[in-house]
Amino acid sequence: MKKSSFKSPLSRLVTLVLFGLLAMGACKSKKKVVEAAPEPAPVEEQAPAPAPDPEPTAEEVAVGKLEGYFSTIASASSVQSANSSIQEALSMFSNQNTPVLIVIHEENGIKDYDEPTNIAKYLNYLKDTKKNLNFISDVRLDGSGKITELELRRR
Repeated sequence: MKKSSFKSPLSRLVTLVLFGLLAMGACKSKKKVVEAAPEPAPVEEQAPAPAPDPEPTAEEVAVGKLEGYFSTIASASSVQSANSSIQEALSMFSNQNTPVLIVIHEENGIKDYDEPTNIAKYLNYLKDTKKNLNFISDVRLDGSGKITELELRRR
């Protein structure tokens, strides 16, 4: 009969240690897979918010409204609607005799103007001709926000 090798205490101990190391090695690899934390989601860096647009100045607001009135008056379907738009536009001016200067030529900083007129006459001119051939190049306001002078240029 054959002799068994487990009789020696040293061989038993070595066998148990090898068996234990294999068991522990197998468990650790399973634990690492199970306990491995998921990678954190990448944090998106927020782009800095764009600077808010600066508020329009009183002159810019007045020019926008006045250009709208000029277009409305020139394209009015009836005399009554044109007259009501003229009255609304006149409320933006300090008085009905506010000067309107139309630049017809400029060279080396020297401006040549068409015959000076006032706002009431110019608005009626728009109503009669039904053509808005000028754009606002300069506007001057008084302390209360009313227009005191208007400069136009040919398109």
